[in-house]
Amino acid sequence: MEPEVYTQLDSAGDVRLRLRAGDLAGLLRAALRGFLSLVTDPASVRPVDRIEVRLEAPDREDLLVAWLNELVFLLDTREFLPAGADIRLVSGTNLEATLHGEEMVPDRHERRLLVKAATYHGLYVRALNGGLEGEVTLDL
Repeated sequence: MEPEVYTQLDSAGDVRLRLRAGDLAGLLRAALRGFLSLVTDPASVRPVDRIEVRLEAPDREDLLVAWLNELVFLLDTREFLPAGADIRLVSGTNLEATLHGEEMVPDRHERRLLVKAATYHGLYVRALNGGLEGEVTLDL
């Protein structure tokens, strides 16, 4: 399986991310990187602060949506930009994560797109070539 990657796909009024990784934790890290590249220049974000996150969902697809919506919530409420994450899967659909990043500083962080939420439109996570592939739509 190739390294964790994300690809931005065209979608009218929204953004779709196609994610590929060796496992679910990698898929969630790829989603984080895709999200970050949409909202700012990832190279400008330093991993100087930490935030602990715990999420539970009924399946992998719901966990992917919950993860991205948590990133949106942290950006909206705390202006937190996640540079990366240490993800520990407690089970297939429960996770504990330590997000590394920093508070948005307008002089240093370019504001790109305003992501409102991850949606269920066209959502999937499936096995592919010894790893996982998924797609998720982000509402702008």
